[in-house]
Amino acid sequence: MDVYEAAAALRERGVQFLFAQCVDLFGVPRAKLVPVEHIMDLVPPDGGAFFQGFATYGLGSGPHEGDMASIPDWDTLTVLPWRPNTARFASDVYQDGRPSFLCSRSILKRVREQARQQGYILNMGVEPEFYLVRRTDHGIEPFDAADTLSRPCYDMRGITRSLDFLQRLIGYMQELGWDVYATDHEDSNAQFEINFTYTECLTTCDRYVFFKYMAQTLAQEIGAQACFMPKPWANKTGNGAHTHLSLWDAETGRRNLFLDEQDELGLSPLAYHFIGGLLAHARAVSALTGPTVNSYKRLIAVPTESGATWAPVAVVFGGNNRTQMLRVPGPGRVENRTVDSSCNIYLATAAILAAGLDGINRRLDPGQRNDLNIYSLGPRQLSERGITLLPSTLKEALEALDADPVIREALGQEFTDRYIALKLQEWHEYHNTVTQWEVDRYASLV
Repeated sequence: MDVYEAAAALRERGVQFLFAQCVDLFGVPRAKLVPVEHIMDLVPPDGGAFFQGFATYGLGSGPHEGDMASIPDWDTLTVLPWRPNTARFASDVYQDGRPSFLCSRSILKRVREQARQQGYILNMGVEPEFYLVRRTDHGIEPFDAADTLSRPCYDMRGITRSLDFLQRLIGYMQELGWDVYATDHEDSNAQFEINFTYTECLTTCDRYVFFKYMAQTLAQEIGAQACFMPKPWANKTGNGAHTHLSLWDAETGRRNLFLDEQDELGLSPLAYHFIGGLLAHARAVSALTGPTVNSYKRLIAVPTESGATWAPVAVVFGGNNRTQMLRVPGPGRVENRTVDSSCNIYLATAAILAAGLDGINRRLDPGQRNDLNIYSLGPRQLSERGITLLPSTLKEALEALDADPVIREALGQEFTDRYIALKLQEWHEYHNTVTQWEVDRYASLV
């Protein structure tokens, strides 16, 4: 679709306003609202929705720098189902007439093109998890006060009490053509997961960004908050965004290159090499799939109230085993369970794809699959089996990213340096904060 076709589609649907929407380094949507009569003002080389990068998270070094521009991808036309006079276009960030090195969507497009040049299309599904909460003077609490079961996973009554919100959200997703196939009450109180059908990775990322925005908007309308924080409560399970991955033939787009029905797990040699790459670069990629201080409070084996965190702690793959970092839930695909709901999904996907491609190019062997309960193995037992732990802090993950030339190259050296600097600043701010736990534990020490 070009701008003229987009303008005609907007007129036909009665759209009056459009969002030119990009994301910052956190994956948070940023936009300008533009009357549809000014759609031609968004066309490069001279047009775009201009903004000051320093005013957003990590998209500019200082207020002295020139403007950036959101340039819409006209194929991403999305009419807001709850406000049909308004549409959204996912956009790339440009500076000085070319894609900015800080544009995470452009980074994914670059790695995606490298895969296509090798004959591959990455199809990807995401499983978004979130809490429906309310804010109080003491923080947050479950929006549904009756949601108190110790093991609430799949609780029909918990879904029923939130049915109005969930059905409205699901209905809008169906209206957008996303093919929602299941929704469940997750492992913790007031936690939900909504699953929609996989598609090509860039489309999935665009949809995931819009999904979070839509869920948060609809939650606000009922006085709630859709919380995508990785670990809102220490004693409850965290919010993952597990990604399901498969490479398809780029020429036809119709052949799953990961599928081998003769294999024990239903995976081809190509898939095993891809898995080998994910394992080889797992600690570096964690800096993108778990990008916050809070992310690493999710990646633990300490049991929650429900009995398990369901989050990975070690660099390992297995079959249909949810204690693994990489799970093979069925033939022809692999699930990466490190990804959490706070990630910038474009950056996480770019890093995952780059790691997998490196595994293919070097024909890496992922080794023997693991069928054990990883949570039952201590550090010494893991070490004896040659299993590496995932980073336990954001700082540790950033150090791994800094030392990984493959992921650095895929993201761009200048981008990686900027990302690490910003995230280290975040780490130091956290590390320099004295918590109530520390006061309670240490203030009375002699």
